[in-house]
Amino acid sequence: MKTPQIPIAKEGYPFIAFSAFVTLIVAILGYPLLALPALALTTFIICFFRDPERIGPISEDALISPADGKVILIEKIIDDQYLLGQVYKISIFMNVFNVHVNRIPISGIVEKIIYFPGKFYSADSDRGALHNEYCATILKSTSGHRLAFVQVAGLIARRIVCWLEADDQIRRGERFGLIRFGSRVDLYIPTQTQLEVEVGQKVRAGETIIGYLP
Repeated sequence: MKTPQIPIAKEGYPFIAFSAFVTLIVAILGYPLLALPALALTTFIICFFRDPERIGPISEDALISPADGKVILIEKIIDDQYLLGQVYKISIFMNVFNVHVNRIPISGIVEKIIYFPGKFYSADSDRGALHNEYCATILKSTSGHRLAFVQVAGLIARRIVCWLEADDQIRRGERFGLIRFGSRVDLYIPTQTQLEVEVGQKVRAGETIIGYLP
């Protein structure tokens, strides 16, 4: 039987290669007290950029989590940035040990991409929600619903990666980007959505059902 391999996001290759090179040089020079921490750092970077396969739900109405992590906020708000109306806002916080590859929550077409080069406060703080760098994708689902998912940089994160462009036809569960080294993803969805998650729950990108669209 073939042993399954855990893939690595291509954005991680330069970081892994550099860290592995430094580890090798330190080991060759005979500095074991430096080589061990360097090896541990290389292992951490490999784990951070892991990109495992995921199997999503069968129902086409199911809205799946765009990120691995913990649900830290569910609230009904008036959104004046993306959808311009009353929505549910759901925030998922990713710590440095979570998978950081993000996935499409529902199939549809990309209406707009909005990038804001902000600050780098802690991703789970109020200041982070207001001022951090973010990249927002506004989507119209195949069933006609409009929603948004927003990648928000964190305290350590210094790079948001989003591969989507306006007018892209996208499918639920596909990878659409990642955020390097700690961050958050916010979902803005219709208030008629039947929610299936609660604050404090741990979720997995591409698998956990956030709710069912009406």
